[in-house]
Amino acid sequence: MSAYNNYPGALVRVVADDREQPGGVIDALQSLPGVALEVRRLTCGDYVFEGKVVVERKTLADFARSVMDARLFRQAGAMAQSANRAVLILEADGSELADTGLSREAMQGALITVSVFYGLAVLRSTGPGETAQLLLYLGRQAQKYCRGGLSRPGYRPKGRRARQLFILQGLPGVGPARAAGLLDRFGSVQAVATAQADELATVKGIGKGIAARIRRMLEPDT
Repeated sequence: MSAYNNYPGALVRVVADDREQPGGVIDALQSLPGVALEVRRLTCGDYVFEGKVVVERKTLADFARSVMDARLFRQAGAMAQSANRAVLILEADGSELADTGLSREAMQGALITVSVFYGLAVLRSTGPGETAQLLLYLGRQAQKYCRGGLSRPGYRPKGRRARQLFILQGLPGVGPARAAGLLDRFGSVQAVATAQADELATVKGIGKGIAARIRRMLEPDT
């Protein structure tokens, strides 16, 4: 048994886009224990896990085509604006790059753009079976994240304001400056947690996109 699915716990809830059916990943996911899979049309990404993480999967050939026609960057932009955490999985064994017409430099540049400037996490896989295992593991981690089970490494701040800022920096898209802006605007972590998205968006550096991600993170699952 793979180490990925040797994990006791609740079923991982996955929604897969119906256009992914020919790729082999959906079949592989259906064969894995611990997966509750729904297949339907998605407007953003190819897979959504636990309602919190959206994944775009690309074979190397599709990745190359999407770079050449700029589709990759439109997709990355849409995922970055969504309320979910965004992941790109590049499925390739490394032997087909010469057949795509895409130079290694162009590929690296595109990966830098989507990871650094659009904020997508980039993961690698060698094929549909490994992608399915990776997605299951990602789903397990998403469950732990939603329950607050992933520890935050680093220092533990002292003082009330420092602790409040540390807590706020755990929100999506919120760094030190935005955390300070939120605390100055609302006065407490509780007030931030109960603020509406349009109120959050008035804080300098937040904007509508980050406000929506924060609101989505703070709302209970339905």
